[in-house]
Amino acid sequence: MADRTASDVLVDRLIEWGVDTVFGLPGDGINGFMEALRKRHEELTYIHVRHEEVGAMAAVGYAKFTGKLGVCFSTSGPGAAHLYNGMLDARVEQAPILAITGMTYSDLLGTAYLQDVNNDYMFNDVAIYNQRIMSPQSVTNVVDLACRTALTHRGPAHLGFPIDHQAASADSGPRFQRDVPGHSSSSYRPPVRIPPRATLQEAADALRGHTKVTILAGAGARGAGDELEQLAETLGAPIVKAMLGKDCVPDDSPYTTGSIALVGTRPSEEAMEECDALVVVGSGLPYIEFLPSPGQAVCVQIDDHPERMGLRYPVDVELCGDARATLTELLPMLDRNEDRSFLEKAQSGMNDWWELMEQRSTRDDVPMKPQVPAWALNEVLDDDAIVCGDSGTVTTWAARQVKIRKGMKFSFSGTNCSMAAGLPYAIGAQTAYPDRQVVVLTGDGSMTMQLGDFLTCVQHDLPVKIVVMRNDTLGLIKWEQMVFLGNPEYGVNMAPLDFVKFAEACGAAGFRAETRDECGPALRSAMQHDGPAIVEVVVDPHEPPLPAKVKKDQVTKLFSALKEGTPNRNRIALQMVKDVLDEASFSESPGGRIPEPIAKVGRKIAEVADRQVED
Repeated sequence: MADRTASDVLVDRLIEWGVDTVFGLPGDGINGFMEALRKRHEELTYIHVRHEEVGAMAAVGYAKFTGKLGVCFSTSGPGAAHLYNGMLDARVEQAPILAITGMTYSDLLGTAYLQDVNNDYMFNDVAIYNQRIMSPQSVTNVVDLACRTALTHRGPAHLGFPIDHQAASADSGPRFQRDVPGHSSSSYRPPVRIPPRATLQEAADALRGHTKVTILAGAGARGAGDELEQLAETLGAPIVKAMLGKDCVPDDSPYTTGSIALVGTRPSEEAMEECDALVVVGSGLPYIEFLPSPGQAVCVQIDDHPERMGLRYPVDVELCGDARATLTELLPMLDRNEDRSFLEKAQSGMNDWWELMEQRSTRDDVPMKPQVPAWALNEVLDDDAIVCGDSGTVTTWAARQVKIRKGMKFSFSGTNCSMAAGLPYAIGAQTAYPDRQVVVLTGDGSMTMQLGDFLTCVQHDLPVKIVVMRNDTLGLIKWEQMVFLGNPEYGVNMAPLDFVKFAEACGAAGFRAETRDECGPALRSAMQHDGPAIVEVVVDPHEPPLPAKVKKDQVTKLFSALKEGTPNRNRIALQMVKDVLDEASFSESPGGRIPEPIAKVGRKIAEVADRQVED
């Protein structure tokens, strides 16, 4: 029997840490580790990805949806460099992962040898634990601390593993006398923090007497849904959700006003504008312009990272602890707010908002509105479905049209905002939950960035269902150029791709919908297919992702962009005016609140486009 290698030690230790899956791509710089995986393949599933970034992103998705440690690996040099965005995603999205990268021979490091890159230096800005394995004797020590650090601080750890050490005998190399064998442990229990009782009472006192309380819940509130709803009932407070907290309470909860910020709802914005108290639970929402004005509201913040306290809004009482445990202790101390008017106003607003969303999502326009397939998706999602979103205009449709029910999971690259995270997240989720429905809602820009890894789903029999909004343009960039900068769109159009033929070429199933009538049947057929599938939904590239409240400067900059010569400006101008005027009867629509000013601006835009808009 061959000697036990340092790689064997590493793989065995990962198994002891409860790791059951690794994502990666082999190469000569990591082949010693690959041999160790081969020998333990019955205990450790290896998912062979087509690109190292996908491996890291899949580990992030696995970690996000399970709370467990995600593990990925790559070869040295360029393979390690490809991991970087996934490591960055793990850092800012707070996902515990361990990345293992090959390095060149330890005695040739620093000599300009083949793929001679100091991976540990490269990852220094993104890894919360970052070490080079210096000898076979050091493997256990650094693996234990890397895993423990990643899990405790919910972030990426990295180990650089020189080629010669990977295949070296586990007993080779020097061992210092104080490095006593067996001194390190793989035992780990996640800490559950609860603030001191006196601080909890201080928070209850701070909230007493306030009748317009708003709750902001983020990713850190996931798993505390029942407690959040109890808090909302006690304080008469609407729950506003940061997009990363979309599944912390279901979208059909009577207490939530849905998302906030650019993809948010009007009731969420109004709840922030009018509140006199704010309870922030596990959120670091970066869009501070959507929060109450500083000094407007007393603020209680719950977060298990003390350094995040007061980061986005001045905090009066800091409750450093886990969301569920902290809320459980806080709830009995709170007085019930008998004035329900603030909550009832938010609930009435949400009833109107959902009517507006249904109106936007059931139109028969051709090209099909992107809201239509996102809304239709609700009819085919299982009660325990896992939905992976993506970055782009598709984020708006996922936020507003997709209704996450209790028991479902949802996530996307929300703070890193990386394109092309949806498919890798789904690979990680489907690997972790092979019997659950996993659905990706993505755009054609994101999907074509990682297209090759659809074959990973085929190769590993992962029945991921991918809904691709095809409009042949980078939609979000297009609207950002026009609305935020006032510039004509430029450099955003893409060559079209037939996703159905691509899916079929991969040995999977492909479906297409170009109209609302075709949308439901195509989605149902895809979900019923026994294997991976792509649904291509052809949507209108000129449908704007309108914010809940259109601001004057946004209209001004859009006018400037159209005037300066944005392609298809006639179509865009008419479409926006039509949308707003069609919605004039809805109180939650921009058209419902300011129909005449918007119509007036719309007429000016149409004049620039050499068209006339009738009253």
